[in-house]
Amino acid sequence: MSFVTIGPGRIEYERIDGEHPSAPTFVMLHEGLGSVAMWRDFPAQLARASRSTVVTYSRHGYGHSEPLHGSRDVRYMHHEAIIVLPLFLHALGIERPILFGHSDGASIALIYAGSTPGDVAGVVALAPHVMVEDISITSIAAAKVSYQTTDLRARLARYHDDVDGAFWGWNNIWLSPAFRSWNIEEYLPRIECPILAIQGEQDEYGTMEQIERIARAAPRVETLRLENCRHSPHRDRPEAVLAAVARWTAALRE
Repeated sequence: MSFVTIGPGRIEYERIDGEHPSAPTFVMLHEGLGSVAMWRDFPAQLARASRSTVVTYSRHGYGHSEPLHGSRDVRYMHHEAIIVLPLFLHALGIERPILFGHSDGASIALIYAGSTPGDVAGVVALAPHVMVEDISITSIAAAKVSYQTTDLRARLARYHDDVDGAFWGWNNIWLSPAFRSWNIEEYLPRIECPILAIQGEQDEYGTMEQIERIARAAPRVETLRLENCRHSPHRDRPEAVLAAVARWTAALRE
């Protein structure tokens, strides 16, 4: 594991070199409770399937990165996309990456791609959020109960130095009344790069309306709907995700 200092403190990251050095680098952006370690072996699988270099990192407040100092606000994903991610890419010398985001990470990827047209080779968005749905709030409220009454906290503590900061920093803002109006659809028409948007049919945090809105608004979108798949397609249907990404990546090189 390596570290780089960005803004308020250090960020942990991991780099897996691919077989195709001239291909765009994948930069993986984790979910609202994710980290480098929580991707498990998927980054290595992605590097093999795409033959590309893959970089993962834990955002501030997650994994072994600098803990959060103070509470988040409604625009925390905008801050990550517009302020932190460009600094991280610059620090590692990564130009025109393919952003591979899951959940919150997918939303961050879409904001970045829409705010810096031309600076992204592609976006793979797994279970993205472009607006807030009732199903999202219901499941996040249920996660709060689980954190307080089950072993969820202990399981997450294996992956985060500051597990309470990671959980409540995510949970509190999503359940705040101010967050109900959060929406990033304004960025979608500005995205010039290809997008592969993937959603599970049984996703407990969002409906197909999320990727359908992306497909209606952004100019170059391919969608993939997966059966027997909940909110984490890379865990529930890894073979299908890897096959789709490998094919999509090969088309980018043509």
